[in-house]
Amino acid sequence: MADDRPDPEVIRVLVVDDDAMVRDGFAAILGSQEDLAVVGTADDGVDAIAATRELRPDVVVMDVRMPALDGIEATRRILALPEAPRVLVVTTFEHDSYVYDALQAGASGFLLKRAGAEQLLLAVRTLAQTDAVLFPAAIRELVAERQGRQSRRALPALTAREQEVLRLLATGLTNAEIASQLFVGAETVKSHVAALLAKLGVRDRTQAVIAAYESGFMS
Repeated sequence: MADDRPDPEVIRVLVVDDDAMVRDGFAAILGSQEDLAVVGTADDGVDAIAATRELRPDVVVMDVRMPALDGIEATRRILALPEAPRVLVVTTFEHDSYVYDALQAGASGFLLKRAGAEQLLLAVRTLAQTDAVLFPAAIRELVAERQGRQSRRALPALTAREQEVLRLLATGLTNAEIASQLFVGAETVKSHVAALLAKLGVRDRTQAVIAAYESGFMS
């Protein structure tokens, strides 16, 4: 199913799930949209990594509980690839510890399997097309669920501006929206976000949000 002439306007999606009904259902929903193309499917983490290398998707819709290699380790290995895609993990249970671990491994967001078609489409498009954090309130709930079983994370010293940016980023705002709130240019915000991620030692905005809630900076 590889496309030798990928259209840059079309979001390329790989669907990974060991349940054929879920996998085919997601593929059908995503494939029905003009701006989305399901370039392949896989039924475990091992095949997902191979398919990502071959098909170069923009977004991988990843189940977390699978045989052979689970979605957490598959996510970690996929994100170590050159030009890695964004990963959206899907789960049956809202407070699944596997999801938290997948986000820690670098997944950019998560979605419940019972979510409707519109939520699935929104999630894939958000990860591929914007710098917004997907469903930040759900991330907050996941962290709260885990927080009772571990000590609080310490944040490095942040400037006043970096604290403002982190607070707004944690509400799910894009760089353009943060710029509007702070009355600065989008490129200035982009620089602040890059510096913030470096200080926090995280790879992306989603992990920065996790750090903000784990530390108690956001509550």
